[in-house]
Amino acid sequence: MLPSRPLLHAAAFALTVLQALASDTFIAAVYEHAVILPDATDEPVSPDDALALMNKNMDVLEGAIKEAAQQGAHIIVTPEDGIYGWRFTRETIYPYLEDIPDPVVNWIPCTDPARFGPAPVQERLSCMARNNSIYVVANIGDKKPCNSSDPSCPSDGRYQYNTDVVFDPEGKLVARYHKYNLFMSETQFNYPKKPEAVTFETPFGKFGIFTCFDILFREPAVVLVSELQVDTVLFPTAWMNVLPFLTAVEFHSAWAMGMGVNFLAANTHYTRMSMAGSGIYAPDGARTYYYNMKTEDGRLLIAELDSHPHLSPTFSPAVNWSSYASSVERFSPNDNDFKGLIFYDWFTFTDLTKPEGNLTVCQKDLCCHLSYKMAGKREDEVYVLGAFDGLHVVEGQYYLQICTLLKCKSTDLNMCGQPVETAQTKFEMFSLSGTFGTNYVFPEVLYSGVQLAPGEFEVLNDGRLISKTRPTKPVVTVTLFGRWYEKDHLKQDPQSPALP
Repeated sequence: MLPSRPLLHAAAFALTVLQALASDTFIAAVYEHAVILPDATDEPVSPDDALALMNKNMDVLEGAIKEAAQQGAHIIVTPEDGIYGWRFTRETIYPYLEDIPDPVVNWIPCTDPARFGPAPVQERLSCMARNNSIYVVANIGDKKPCNSSDPSCPSDGRYQYNTDVVFDPEGKLVARYHKYNLFMSETQFNYPKKPEAVTFETPFGKFGIFTCFDILFREPAVVLVSELQVDTVLFPTAWMNVLPFLTAVEFHSAWAMGMGVNFLAANTHYTRMSMAGSGIYAPDGARTYYYNMKTEDGRLLIAELDSHPHLSPTFSPAVNWSSYASSVERFSPNDNDFKGLIFYDWFTFTDLTKPEGNLTVCQKDLCCHLSYKMAGKREDEVYVLGAFDGLHVVEGQYYLQICTLLKCKSTDLNMCGQPVETAQTKFEMFSLSGTFGTNYVFPEVLYSGVQLAPGEFEVLNDGRLISKTRPTKPVVTVTLFGRWYEKDHLKQDPQSPALP
């Protein structure tokens, strides 16, 4: 007599739990998805047409989920907007939305799909998780009715949220997160009245989740790690790369290192909007990552991670980011300082005129110190040391302190700060530090071709970002990207640039 399907599911789930419990590690997967986009329209499509498009995307995601499970993955993250894209107004996204309940309801949509009304997307995602005995993380749209008794209720009588959902290996809904920090163009969505710090426990550690633009702000991102002490962050994103500091693989790996957590980043793949770059990151560097602007294909990434990275022998203790920099005298005078613009922020630069040396550049309260040695100084490439201490006000408002060693776009110093993807100059060594006023600093090393440098650099307890070995590839940037959250609500400095 064959066992019933529910018994098989229970056995498979129990096996998954036992496998995970038996190890201090787990297998993570992320899928970078080339989203099938809806046709641009000013009028809402029918619910059937909306579901047909979402099923096309879920067909692709299901293939990735099956492959990940076959390779032993315990969890897979799929991208923000991965099921329906982003070409919407408030009205045109409505047919794509479902009512997503609070996970306290203890619901498996795969086995009880009609419990809360029509939920075909949640049903299918739940079944993908259940049929493959894997945690599935996806991004969909939630709708919540409201009325005039709520003074914040939108005029159309509903809230619409950009929402992450997590289904466990039984297909149960275990997490729901409404994105708090909406990007400028997300006018189709509302943000929740309070930021939600969403966590859930697994046999392989405590997980937290947030979405895309959230990563630049304190709530909920920093709260999840610093206060709720999650081991792993799940990060669906539709990330548009901005060089030199905010490419996806560069910044997401730096955030994992700076915060001391695992970080599973699944990006959409749409090169026309510079959306590319996913990875599985540990506190000591990228375990695997993918950056490809040449094709329009999706990509599945799989890697092993420590379940509790802060218990790992390689885990670094807390860094005093300003310790070294505050203890040394200024390396060089400011005779040759000049201004340059990086993503609308005016940096103070000084150029590296010699093949090796020690330099300092300061702006306001931030002084950045660099010791370096090039393998050979080229006449056709210029590098600068830069400092920025101020409020960034374009596409969001957030206070930055940044120290950066940066390749300029050309030998014309006026071009320093413009995006650069390639370089030819190799360095023998570098050591970068700064007098930071914040403890939230994210260390970035980006090589030519937008390549990461896992294992080739480290952060010392005194705040120095140093090369561990001779860098194997030409350097595009070495950066300490600091966020001073308490200063986000300051008024803009009148000295700051007017928008072009």
